[in-house]
Amino acid sequence: MTLPAPILDPKLKKLIRQDVQSMHAYAIQDSAGMVKLDAMENPHRLPMALQAKLGQRLGALALNRYPDGRVNDLRRALADYAQMPEGFDIMLGNGSDELISLLAMACDVEGGSILAPLPGFVMYAMSAQLQGLKFIGVPLTADFELDEAAMLAAIKEHQPSIIYLAYPNNPTANLWDDAVIEKIVEAAPGLVVFDEAYQPFSSKSYINRIAGRGNVLLMRTLSKFGLAGVRLGYMMGAKALIAEVDKVRPPYNISVLNYECALFALEHQEEFAAQAGELVAQRAVLMDALAGMAAKGVKAWKSDANMILVRVPDAAKTFEGMKSHKVLVKNVSKMHPLLANCLRLTVGTADENAQMLAALEKSL
Repeated sequence: MTLPAPILDPKLKKLIRQDVQSMHAYAIQDSAGMVKLDAMENPHRLPMALQAKLGQRLGALALNRYPDGRVNDLRRALADYAQMPEGFDIMLGNGSDELISLLAMACDVEGGSILAPLPGFVMYAMSAQLQGLKFIGVPLTADFELDEAAMLAAIKEHQPSIIYLAYPNNPTANLWDDAVIEKIVEAAPGLVVFDEAYQPFSSKSYINRIAGRGNVLLMRTLSKFGLAGVRLGYMMGAKALIAEVDKVRPPYNISVLNYECALFALEHQEEFAAQAGELVAQRAVLMDALAGMAAKGVKAWKSDANMILVRVPDAAKTFEGMKSHKVLVKNVSKMHPLLANCLRLTVGTADENAQMLAALEKSL
């Protein structure tokens, strides 16, 4: 039985922005009893021995105190892990989502705007809308590559404060052409933010090209590393730039539990690197299997992330069919016209992937 939607008191309704009232809250799919392959999570948990060690460490924390200087130990550890260039600094967020919101807040100047390729990560446009900034979405090509001419024309016309380049992109999972990227960076009148959320699975990073670029920021997260539940994002850039953006960060935005979990994970990063290596190997297995379904109308795009974008003859039918077989993926077919009849498949364990492929074949 579906309950009626709650009705807000008209007096209170006048206090809420009209554009907010017209929005939909971020929805999380019910995954109870499902093989959960809809959110690009690392499917591997910590080994039991590490679980016990982490539990002891978290239990000893002073939860009655606000976060302390230990958070700076995490900043240094992440800088070492990411091989951050000299002259750069690092800022932490409660997931990359918070960093994206803080950037919009810091860059909310008169006439400011945010530009990004579409389809892309929904938070770029949402952060602009919530901050009252104009958002310019530039469609990718039909094969999900950057449209060089369209991007450069949009940059020249709109002079955006921030340009986002997800590297690899979500939900298309591909990297961009290096030469086109360099032209965009050179043409940018403001900030260029490389969002490397899927870096553990990618064949490339922009980290080696940001030295000396005072307007370029590089953002990553530990969510895909294997700590999606911890909510820890980080952003690197020139010290002077990070210092300004950091002024809008809420105090104590990283809890003692968050930073201690992250420090523990970095101390055992070889475990997570092995998990990422296994997922990259499983991605290749999936790509081969999906290529074998071409005769049934399945097309898969090359991936540098822990997800694969596929086009099927009927996305809605296939999505519901897979759900009926207890496999949950993401139906992205309504997100953008270029994604018509597309599903996004998260790379899971060997057993999960086998169940996903079986469900997909039965649901086409």
